[in-house]
Amino acid sequence: MRVIAGKYRSRVLQSLPGLDLRPTADRLRETLFDVLTAGNPDALMGTVWFDLFAGTGAVGIEALSRRAGMVYFVESSLRATELVRQNLEKLGVETGFQVLQQDAARALLALEKKKVQADFVFLDPPYRLSAAYEATLSALAKSGLLKAESVVIAEHEKRFELGEEFGALRRYRKLNQGDAALSFYQAK
Repeated sequence: MRVIAGKYRSRVLQSLPGLDLRPTADRLRETLFDVLTAGNPDALMGTVWFDLFAGTGAVGIEALSRRAGMVYFVESSLRATELVRQNLEKLGVETGFQVLQQDAARALLALEKKKVQADFVFLDPPYRLSAAYEATLSALAKSGLLKAESVVIAEHEKRFELGEEFGALRRYRKLNQGDAALSFYQAK
């Protein structure tokens, strides 16, 4: 697993064997960022990201590599949280991030209390936790964490059908790649 583009391009990220981690594949991550930047290398400059169920931190690190201003890595597992920190340290990333070892619901409440708003939210719970998708998307839709133009992206199994709407969030695009899919949501 490696960083695809930007400041940390081609740098290797570590994962944990045997842990219930399923890092977003390099190719799928590349597709995600190609869609979000649409050929504009400065499209992510200064943006705020929530990397929920962060695992290795690969998506948030990719955003930092492409000049995101702030990434909140949210992960409930102590081992995975330590891994995110190790990956950031190995790359020499010292600012522009916060690692929260909490479940997504608690972290979202804490971020909302701080009046943080995200430009992009990426969520990738373990596929076996299918209820986490609905709970997280519904919580985001009801929160003050999103701006009108914020984009929420959920990675999920291609065969698992997420809903079209969660409160004010409406799916506007779905990309399938291999066994995985990315669903893109925005406020209607």
